[in-house]
Amino acid sequence: MSVLSLLRLRTAADFADWYRIGAEYVDGVADAIGFDTADFVDYEAGVEAMRDGRPPASVSPAIRRSIAADLLADAVFSEPFCEWLPLWYEVSLLGPVRYGEYRLRQVADPYCRGLSVSVPRFSRPANAVVDGRPAPAHLTGFRERFVLAAAILHLEWFVHVARESGIVVPQALVERTRRESLAYYTGHRESLSPQVQQFQAALFADDRWVREIDAVYGLNSALFGVWERFLRAERKRLETAARR
Repeated sequence: MSVLSLLRLRTAADFADWYRIGAEYVDGVADAIGFDTADFVDYEAGVEAMRDGRPPASVSPAIRRSIAADLLADAVFSEPFCEWLPLWYEVSLLGPVRYGEYRLRQVADPYCRGLSVSVPRFSRPANAVVDGRPAPAHLTGFRERFVLAAAILHLEWFVHVARESGIVVPQALVERTRRESLAYYTGHRESLSPQVQQFQAALFADDRWVREIDAVYGLNSALFGVWERFLRAERKRLETAARR
């Protein structure tokens, strides 16, 4: 099987583990950084409702908002992410990415009804300028561009889903993390400040998200394997640096 088999997922029950894995990622990052999680939703109740095929109206508005935020953020994540990478990569994944967006939006839609749930707008290279040029233009290697894209877009993903799920994420830290990360991963800064380094180390735990999605959905995907390897290596490097 491959990543294309994900396109067969259609129902909320199919995406119950998808939401669970995303919510656990949010919970783990927030816990690692010490964010206020007092109002974090009972996402396990949402997972159970999805798995049982219960109608969205049977769960609380807060849980519906969290489910919708997670699915919608994933729906619109991949296309801008691909723009940070070489054209051959972007073109090769464009079809599956757009169909995946369509499917995720379909599943998310019933959870949005009666709520005002925003769809995040992830950064594109044109609005992530460093020294007068789009950030990826400062790099040549695929891995380096992948890690740069992950550093910016997983920050934006986390902030959106965490806030829609009841977690307080300080805006000043978000802005500093984005600014420092753009400079650092394009070679315009020697190191990240300690708090930003800790934040990015926690965010790069999305290697576990990739690994669990691959395992739960039985993908055995070579593409997911590459993603996981890049993310895990950067997470471990940041964690090691943070201990020095």
